[in-house]
Amino acid sequence: MSSSGKNSGLRKAFNPPSIPPSGDKVERLETITDPKSLELIERTREFARSFFEREGTHGFSHVERVLNLCINIGRKEGADLEVLALAALLHDVARPLESAGKVEDHAVEGARIARRFLRGLGYPEEKVEAVVHAIESHRFSRGPEPKTLEAKILSDADKLDAMGAVGIARVFMYSGEHGRSIEDSIKHFREKILKLKDLMYTETGRRLAEERHRFTREFIERMEREMVGEV
Repeated sequence: MSSSGKNSGLRKAFNPPSIPPSGDKVERLETITDPKSLELIERTREFARSFFEREGTHGFSHVERVLNLCINIGRKEGADLEVLALAALLHDVARPLESAGKVEDHAVEGARIARRFLRGLGYPEEKVEAVVHAIESHRFSRGPEPKTLEAKILSDADKLDAMGAVGIARVFMYSGEHGRSIEDSIKHFREKILKLKDLMYTETGRRLAEERHRFTREFIERMEREMVGEV
């Protein structure tokens, strides 16, 4: 096969989307138009960012991708976008504390931090508790079952960020951070990541998961073939 034919095949296989120029920030908050909501969300963003001293698998870039997913899904599912945005921004504030061994469960501690922060801003109590519940229940491996639409969307968005091209990058980023082998990384995909598709709560989440699952599965199958020298 000619060089041009091979390149054409790769483009067809991966079908890469257009990528914004470096430095451009992809945002979906244009669907929230109330100035007070936007101000609250920006204050919350800065508060949440202060918990992250470094990037990594669960750095603040993960938080912002989850925020974008939440707004995208929430708009289609009819969720309270303000509650959803606040929950997305605050859902991992205690993750660095868990990683440092200072707390046992970042979802539980993050919910406490969120409650104190939002009450300090005079946020309505029923909305505070809606944000808190979403944070408490966002982990698929433990914690309470998400009961509200916003909690289900946050859980879906958090899982979606572990799938697809971003999910693959995050797995190998984690492996590099912790000295995990390629073989053990593949095992992690098989034991956890490829099961996430069946754990989605919302219709939009399931639709997005199908595509990310397909991409991940094809990547892993290719990786396994290369590892045994088949290709």
